[in-house]
Amino acid sequence: MSLHPLTRRLMAPDITAMKRVKPIIALTSYHAHTAAIADKYCDFLLVGDSLGMVMHGFETTVPVTLDMMIVHGRAVVRGAKRALVAIDMPFGSYEESPSVAFRNASRVMKETDCGAVKLEGGRRMAETTRYLVERGIPVMGHIGLTPQSINVIGGFKSQGRTRDEWAAIEDDALALADAGAFAVVLEAMSAPLASRITDAIPIPTIGIGASSNCDGQILVMEDMLGLSPRVPKFVKKFGAVATAIEDAIRSYAEEVGERRFPAAEHTYAMKEEAKRTPPGFPQGLAPVTKKPKKLST
Repeated sequence: MSLHPLTRRLMAPDITAMKRVKPIIALTSYHAHTAAIADKYCDFLLVGDSLGMVMHGFETTVPVTLDMMIVHGRAVVRGAKRALVAIDMPFGSYEESPSVAFRNASRVMKETDCGAVKLEGGRRMAETTRYLVERGIPVMGHIGLTPQSINVIGGFKSQGRTRDEWAAIEDDALALADAGAFAVVLEAMSAPLASRITDAIPIPTIGIGASSNCDGQILVMEDMLGLSPRVPKFVKKFGAVATAIEDAIRSYAEEVGERRFPAAEHTYAMKEEAKRTPPGFPQGLAPVTKKPKKLST
């Protein structure tokens, strides 16, 4: 008899079913500790290739490798117990052909135990999306600003701000929905277009800089915590973690410099000394006792 977990992790169909039912809440996560915290509040966690910029100091997401995504993905899956974990396929790991995409995506699924992968691109990724879904890999789409393409786009530029751009982006969303994607991220997109796409497709839209009209929202965790030095216009800082970290490090440096840390309560006494130290004496210091002299007879 097999034993089933007491709490079932959310799966791709659960996220799809939330459309028009409740706002979908999501954040990026790159390690177990933050995943465990966010898991209490989020419907899904995205191990985004933004980790290249946030965790590794790259200027773009392009240098991120498949191995990097797998290492961070494993950590997030271990930290989260309820939320669906989706992992970005990094640049160069899926564009060549559907079969190459399947080979790499299946490796990600097997080695991390995640619940889905995310691909950037609309119509050009529809065939690959269908190929993966038909072979058991849930796919989240990503259209609008696609950071892996910034060398072609010419930078991190918002999309759909003129009406002549709308038709192509709408076609991207419809193509992904028709190919079997369970949700689609809309990034840095004009609010009217995001609303129009949300109404037009049967799968949830997850906004990041695309207004509250979307079915859900996601932000890079370090951005919204106030840890990233520079953030896009669409980010609201919900915390001041960078300030808290600096304050803690400053206090630590001061106490070490003044030899106030570590204090007695942070150190260990010798076991032999600790055993013979009576109450009332400092830990590790035993009273000096003299042996009684023998009486002469």
